Parts: sequence; structure tokens; C-alpha cells
Amino acid sequence: MHTGANLPPRRPLPEGFLARIEARFGSRLQAGQAIREQHGSSESHYEAMLPDAVVFAENTDDVVALVNLCAAADVPIVPFGAGTSIEGNAAAVLGGISLDLTRMDRIVTVNDADFDCVVQPGVRREELNLHLRDKGLFFPIDPGANATIGGMASTRASGTNAVRYGTMKDAVLSLEIVTPQGKVIRTARRARKSAAGYDLTRLYVGSEGTLGIITEVTLRLHPIPEAISAAVCSFASLEGAVDTVVQSIQCGVPLARVEILDALQMRAVNRWSKLDYAEAPTLFFEFHGSAAYVAEQVATVEALAQGNGGSAFDWSDRPEERNRLWRARHDAYYAAVNLRQGAVGWATDVCVPISRLAQCIVETQADLATASMPATILGHVGDGNFHVVFSLDPNAPDEWSEVEAINRRLIERALAMDGTCTGEHGIGLGKQEWLVAELGDAVDQMRMIKRALDPQNLLNPGKIFAL
Repeated sequence: MHTGANLPPRRPLPEGFLARIEARFGSRLQAGQAIREQHGSSESHYEAMLPDAVVFAENTDDVVALVNLCAAADVPIVPFGAGTSIEGNAAAVLGGISLDLTRMDRIVTVNDADFDCVVQPGVRREELNLHLRDKGLFFPIDPGANATIGGMASTRASGTNAVRYGTMKDAVLSLEIVTPQGKVIRTARRARKSAAGYDLTRLYVGSEGTLGIITEVTLRLHPIPEAISAAVCSFASLEGAVDTVVQSIQCGVPLARVEILDALQMRAVNRWSKLDYAEAPTLFFEFHGSAAYVAEQVATVEALAQGNGGSAFDWSDRPEERNRLWRARHDAYYAAVNLRQGAVGWATDVCVPISRLAQCIVETQADLATASMPATILGHVGDGNFHVVFSLDPNAPDEWSEVEAINRRLIERALAMDGTCTGEHGIGLGKQEWLVAELGDAVDQMRMIKRALDPQNLLNPGKIFAL
């Protein structure tokens, strides 16, 4: 397994500390091995880093109380949601308390007329959309996993709808934050724009729990489209698939979703989800709008696809068929990892300007063709973001070294194209050196912000960069 960073030693808990926590939280303090392993592990390739204990918060007062107790004892706190992050973002690298926010799962209010809502951080995105459906609204950010809203905000999540609806930085209007000093602050009001001071909302969105603990999120919502159609199209080459997307965007087609999967990923999806699509480079599309406008979009993109070596569209507007398609896409990570029995997954991502995407993907595919383990390409091609998923033998150290080298070349390739080392996974443990390579002295400014807001290094220490 992999640590991803040079980590300082764990901080020992002060004598009597857990007794003080238990006096406040009772049975909501848990220190059993199983619960600690659940909160110190992830589905990714990072080794388990267990907290000393787990506390389940039920409201903002609980979070304030825990922060004050931990600050007094100099004990780290790692906020925890669904645990679906990829870069070791929620690992307890210095021990301390894992603060589980999943019981803070109340939808506080939905403001239909203003197209926004206020939720606690433990609300899951699928449950939120079920709640909103009868109001004719939906929350579009869809990273695949049924993640918590708080976790999505803290990692600046993106996903399949980003090409049209943006990412979490576009969806979050305001946050309620508990600071490392135990104060409760609100970063903004519900107004759609403001010129009042620093943009604290954007500061905390994507900060991976290192600056404050999110206890409430105000989200931008959208009306459910009148018509939704999904389509699948296979291609003779990855270049043809990418060119189709670029040309569609240049023609002004407002693609709602467009995902690329290479031939090996399609083979994995067919096996895992019991489908029978062509095992060739493939695009998954979704179109939103009026019935007539959706038909126009489909016709335009299909014509472009055929000009780039694409097949005729296999498309449907039936909800059950669309859901089956996108469930298969969301399960693509598990499908890729399980190309080998007993394997461990290593997922990485980059994002480049869309004009460089075809080149970046083709060069990456050529690199993967020489790899000794299965590795697939998939991603949100409409905004230049794609992933590579490696299926690794956990007992083969040579494979781990090989993947580190491939990942290094991938990131160097993306940075050389003026791209980024991570489109949506965050920095966490695994991409700290690449953050410096990407942004240089700007990282020093980030460290200064961290020291100013969290001088004790109390919140999620060891993530994004080492102090």
C-alpha cells in the first residue's frame, strides 16, 4: 500500500482526554477497532491511518464542543463524511479524532422561488435529489459516489454534469463553518452575488477540512429539464471521440453530460454491469432542454460523431434506461479494479485545456499500452478532465513503482499543457509535490493562510501540504 507523503509522527492523546470526550458525547464516542478502521481507510490505494477514536456529531453545538476540547488538548480532528475520497483526504495521519458528520443529515430548508436550499453536511446527494424531485428542482453535481454534501464541498467535487452545471465552487452559495477556535461563522448570505469583502466561501470550498469544519451548506438548485435524453456512441479511435466533443462545444451545443471511456474500460463495464456495448472508445451523452431542443441537440452531435468515425447513436429518453447507463458509468471504477481478482485500485486524474485533451489522452494511452497491469481511461471529456484507473496486485511492489512512474509522467504531461495535477480528486496526501510544481510560490500563500486560520494545525493535519 501507499502513504503518498512524508508524514510526521502521530500525536499521543493526553491522559484523561477520552474520558472528557465521553463525558460530553457518551456513546457517540467510539474507539473500537472496526469503527476506527472504517474511518481510517478508503477505497483507494492508501494504507489505513486510523484515528484514536471516532465522535459522531448531531448538530453544530456538538462540533463546537469537540473543537474546544481538542484545541485545549492539542488533539487533531479529521472531518469525515462518506469516506469516498480518492487521495487519502480523510486519513487520520496524526491520529486524533475522526469527526463523523453523517448524523447531521437534515435538509434545513428549500427555497423554491430562489432556487436554493440549506442542508447539513451529512446529507447525501441522492437523498437530496429525491427530496427535491416533487418540487421540480434538482442538485446537479454528481461525482458518481453517493457522497455527502459537506464532503463534496470540502473537496470541491465535480462529476458528470460539470460541463453544463459547473462544480461545487459554482454550486455553493454560502457555508456555516466552525473555526479551529470554536467560533461559528457564516461566509455569505443567500444573495446570488456580493461584493462584500473576501470570498470566504470559495476559500473553504476545496480546503479539504484543513481550515474549518462545515456544518451547513447553502446550495444553488436548478429546475428539472422538460426533456432528458441519453445516448451512447462508439468510435474507431479516442481522437475521434474527443474531436466530437470539442466540435460540439464549439457549435454551442449545451451538453449536459459527456463521458469518455476507452476500449478496456468498456470491456470492464460490460463485465461488471452485464451490458453488451461495443468494446471500443465510447462517449456517454446526456441532453437537457425542451423536447424539440433536445432532438435538435441529438441530431447535431450525432452528425458530428459520424464525421469523426462514430457509430449511430444508441439513445433513449426512458428514465430506467438512462439510470442504467449512468449507474454503469458510476460503477466504472469498481469495474476497472475488478479486471483482476483481488486487485487494489489506484485512481488518478488530471485536467487540461480542452484543445489539448486529445493529445493528452492519446499520449497517456500509448504510455498505458506498455504497462504490466490493466489500466483504463475514463473521464469528463467536456471540461478536459479525465481519470486513469490502475488495477494493482497488492503483493507486487514492482507494480506500485511502475504506476508511480506512469502517474508522474501523466502529471508532467498535463502540467506541460498548462493543465492541473487534479481536476477533482483534490491534493490530500498523494499530490502534494505536484501542487508545488503546478503553483510554485502560491503554495507559500496557502501555507500562510493555514497558519493564520489554524495556528495549532488542528484540522486535518498533513493534507494538501506539510507545514
